[in-house]
Amino acid sequence: MRTLAALLLALAAHAVHADGDALSWLHRIHTAAEKLSYTGTFVYSSGDQTETSRIIHLAGRNGARERMETLDGQRREIVRNGDEVKCYLPDSMTVKVDKQTDHAVFPKLLPENLQDIGEHYEVSKGGIERIAGYECQAIVLEPKDKLRYGHRLWADTSTGMLLKSQTINEKNEVVEQFAFTQIAIGGKIDQSLLKSKFLAKSRDWQVQNSGAVATSLAASGWSIKPGLPGFKKVTEMKRTQGGSKEVGHVVYSDGLAAVSVFIEPISKKVSLPQPGLSRQGAINIYSRQLDNHLVTVVGEAPAESVMKLAESVEYRKP
Repeated sequence: MRTLAALLLALAAHAVHADGDALSWLHRIHTAAEKLSYTGTFVYSSGDQTETSRIIHLAGRNGARERMETLDGQRREIVRNGDEVKCYLPDSMTVKVDKQTDHAVFPKLLPENLQDIGEHYEVSKGGIERIAGYECQAIVLEPKDKLRYGHRLWADTSTGMLLKSQTINEKNEVVEQFAFTQIAIGGKIDQSLLKSKFLAKSRDWQVQNSGAVATSLAASGWSIKPGLPGFKKVTEMKRTQGGSKEVGHVVYSDGLAAVSVFIEPISKKVSLPQPGLSRQGAINIYSRQLDNHLVTVVGEAPAESVMKLAESVEYRKP
């Protein structure tokens, strides 16, 4: 019996060590995205939709600078400088200016505080696989409830850089994937590569500034009680849409998935989207009308979570 007990204790200790090792890999992935510079090409795929993008990312003391451009389909270029984001759309001769929220984007998917992820996902190590010419450690995140998707991550064994990610639904199907096909990690990056290709041309383009400012929607009578364990409010602001209309925007995140709530006044001049649920790949969208406003919830989360959050929005005239 003592031998059996010792064996069980040893197995339990091994399991705890393995989980801790898997969590340490998540820390490595976060640190690599924060500290390392890189250039590369990655492919996004969801259902029958695919898109190839080139990215140039320079880490620095004053924050990251980055330029990303699509290589197929509609032309689009995104330039980030600290928390400012400019999206150049040459086909419509438009520049959209916004402030970067805490919503994570590939390959920077993980937050600094990983405690919440460990509380709501079972984190374990997979095997070693080769991605874009690099040996990568696979990490599996299985949700502990039905309110969030599962994820698989592959990180370079040498640097911790995330080279591939998959989003998995409740049927164990891949609903979204990002994967580098080529990447150079570290080294010196020519800063001229971070400038927009359309900088000179765009001086005559239409500029749409979101005018995003921090705010409290409660002061206007709005309350949101999501009732989604692990999802915490990370951003609350107002944006300007259509030149004058103010739209409330609140972002909730569990540290991995993000869900946005948009509250906008209904205009008689604009046709409204059909209320209810729709889906675009891993993104679920749910809208409802409330007190002459349209409430829209958008997120990389199961439909149940998106609908639950939308139905929790209430309005009381202040």
